[in-house]
Amino acid sequence: MTESKNAGQPEIPFSKERNPTNIQPAKLTADSKLKFRCHPGVSCFTACCGDINIILTPYDILRLRRPLNLTADEFLLRFTTPTYLEKTDLPGVKLHLDENGRCPFVTEEGCTIYPYRPTTCRYYPVGMSYFHPAGQENQPAEEFYFLIKEPHCKGHEEPNEQTIGQWRIDQGIDESDAMNQGWMEIVMRRKSFGQQATLSEPAKKIFFMVSTDLDKFRSFIFESSFLDTYEVEQETLDKIKTDDIALMMFGNRYLASSLFGTNDLKIRPEKIKAKVEAHKGSQQDAEKKAEETYRELVAARDEMLKAKEADK
Repeated sequence: MTESKNAGQPEIPFSKERNPTNIQPAKLTADSKLKFRCHPGVSCFTACCGDINIILTPYDILRLRRPLNLTADEFLLRFTTPTYLEKTDLPGVKLHLDENGRCPFVTEEGCTIYPYRPTTCRYYPVGMSYFHPAGQENQPAEEFYFLIKEPHCKGHEEPNEQTIGQWRIDQGIDESDAMNQGWMEIVMRRKSFGQQATLSEPAKKIFFMVSTDLDKFRSFIFESSFLDTYEVEQETLDKIKTDDIALMMFGNRYLASSLFGTNDLKIRPEKIKAKVEAHKGSQQDAEKKAEETYRELVAARDEMLKAKEADK
């Protein structure tokens, strides 16, 4: 899946010179026709599973861990490579390819984890993009689809035809998008700030933990001072103790609150009061120091004047 945000035109390089990704020069809708089918009988079967860059969403990671029966730590170490999300300083992970530049889950017979495959794999050969028209940053982003047509791919020559909407249902994309939506909104919001704004290192670490390691995030909630700082409904706490999907959704609320100051999570009043008092204290200390420095400068000036008078 491709997301694009631009102040003028969608980021789709339509000319041949600027189109190394073989994106077709047409904006499509859910009702647009798609002629495509991939199956073992196609001569290029699994050719698209190499030389790829698959960024994993939190739901991709959670879903892939199921058939592998791995903890988050184990999965991340064995199957991912750290990266930065496109046009942001947000750290994430991408699927680690094998020594031949191929997906580690693909064989000559096909994908060994097909029911659990990442969102990007489900979309191919369709991409989805968002962009804001110039001067309308406060308006909802326009959403549209486009087609990726690589020369080696014979799936486009298959007689099977359906709408992109039907393709989404067939590939289970609706579920993926629903699960990814909250996280994607955070990423898109971060993109809107531009690269001139940078996150602190602690903020980056928090984003990475919540986005990739739900096991560690759960420990962070229940074994640190997290619940001393944030007000969390008891019903929510009961769910996120054992429900990974609920925990993932709660993580989106936490990221929105901690990164952008939204009201998704409320800080306990006593914590706000303590922070205000600490700020007042530091401000008073700064003012006191400034006053002392001023007095020292005045005293030094007076000494200089006295010395000058004595030399006369």
